[in-house]
Amino acid sequence: MPAALIVEGAHVVTVTGEELAGGHVVVEDNRITAVGAGPAPETPGATVLDGRGCLLTPGFVNTHNHLYQWVTRGLAVDSTLFQWLTTLYPVWAGIDEHAVHTAASGALARLARSGCTTASDHHYVFPREGGDVFAAEIRAAQDVGLRFHPCRGSMDLGQRDGGLPPDDVVEDRDAILTASRDAVDRWHDPSPGSMLRVALAPCSPFSVTGDLMRESAELARELGVLLHTHLAETTDEEDFCRERFGCSPLDYVEGLGWTGEDVWFAHGIHFDDDAVRKIGSTRTGVAHCPSSNARLGAGIARTRDLRASGARVGLGVDGAASNEAGSLLEEARHALLFARAVGGPTALTVRDALELATIGGAAVLGRADEIGSIEVGKLADLALWRLDDLAHADVADPVAALVLGSPPPLEMLLVNGAMVVERDRVVGVDEDALAAECTAVHRSLLQKA
Repeated sequence: MPAALIVEGAHVVTVTGEELAGGHVVVEDNRITAVGAGPAPETPGATVLDGRGCLLTPGFVNTHNHLYQWVTRGLAVDSTLFQWLTTLYPVWAGIDEHAVHTAASGALARLARSGCTTASDHHYVFPREGGDVFAAEIRAAQDVGLRFHPCRGSMDLGQRDGGLPPDDVVEDRDAILTASRDAVDRWHDPSPGSMLRVALAPCSPFSVTGDLMRESAELARELGVLLHTHLAETTDEEDFCRERFGCSPLDYVEGLGWTGEDVWFAHGIHFDDDAVRKIGSTRTGVAHCPSSNARLGAGIARTRDLRASGARVGLGVDGAASNEAGSLLEEARHALLFARAVGGPTALTVRDALELATIGGAAVLGRADEIGSIEVGKLADLALWRLDDLAHADVADPVAALVLGSPPPLEMLLVNGAMVVERDRVVGVDEDALAAECTAVHRSLLQKA
C-alpha cells in the first residue's frame, strides 16, 4: 500500500454526527490520520483519489452469515424455516474443504462489492469426511482481503434426541468443546487492529443441548472470546422451547449464561416487551437479518425498540440459501423499509440504517473502538460510492441515495488500508472463474444429496 492515501472532494459521512461536503480523509498505513472539510493538507508522496461525485462511508460490518450456503442457493424457496432446514440439511451434509472455500470466496467477494469490510460467519456443519472446513473459510477471507470474525459453530442435538438436524450432521459434545478450544488457540488474534477473531457459536435451541450451551459459554469466557447463536427467529422455535423447556427462548438461554456484552443473537424477531428490556439492560447484541427473515416469512424484528432499549444492533445478510443476494447494502435498505412498514415513517431514518450497517455492527462484534466510523486513529476500513451516475445524481440527500436508491457503483473499498474493490471489481479475484467453480460445486452437492 502507498505511504499515504488521500480521498479528496467526497461527501464524507463519519457516522459520528458529522458530514463534510467536499471533505477529505487521509490514510497512512492502516489507520485514518486526518478527516476534515475542503482539500487535504499537503502530504508528500501521497496517492490522491478524486472523490468528487462520491459518498465516503465507513466500511459495512456483517454480523451474521453462513458462507458455505453460497453454493446451495435457490432451494426450498417457498418454505418455512423448519421445512427449509429439513430440505437443506442433506445437501449441506456433503460439504468439504473445497466446497466451503469456493462458497466462502463467492459470498465474501459479493459482500465486498456491497461495501462490507468486516464479515462474521457462523459455521456449524462439520461433516466427518469434510476435512478442515473452518480453515477453508478463513483462507477465503484472507484471499478476498476482508476483516473476518468466524464463529466455530456446533450442533449436538440430532433427530433421535428430539432435535431438528439429522443425526449424521451433529457432533459429540466433548469433541465440539475440544475443537472449539483448538479453533481459538489456532486462529484467534485479540491484538489491536486484528484481521481475524474467533467466536464460539452453538447453533440454536433446537439443534444444541443445554449442556453444550452452558459449557460453550464457560469456555468462551475462559478464553476471552465472544458468544453467538440463533434466537427467537420463528414462532416454531418459541413453541419448541415452551414445550421442551417450559419457557421462552430468551429465558432458556439466559439461564445457561447467554446474555451480556460478550453475547449476540442472530434474528431476535419474536421478543416481547420484557425480553426487549432484558436484552437492552444486559447490553446483549442482535444481528438483524431483514431479507432472510422476510424470505422465510419469519417476521420483522423490533429494531427501533431494541435500539431504544440499549441493545447493540447490527445487520447480517444471513446464509445465502435464505438470502440469495448476500448484499449488506440491501440489508440496510430493507431494515429501514420493514421498520417503517410496521412502525411508521419515523421508525428509522436513513442515517439510522447507515449506523446499523457500520458502527452498530462494529459494536455487536466488540470493535466499535476500531472500526465503524470515520475518525482519526481508527482502522482504514472505508467505502467510496459513486453517486454521479444517472440513477443517483439528482437525489438531494446522498445518504438517501445510498440507502433508498438502487445499489450504486463501488468506486473503492479499503480494508485495513489495502484496496479490496476498485471501480466495482474485487481486486485479485477472477469473478468469472469463481462463478463457474461455484456452479460446479452446487451441482456436485445436489448429485451427492
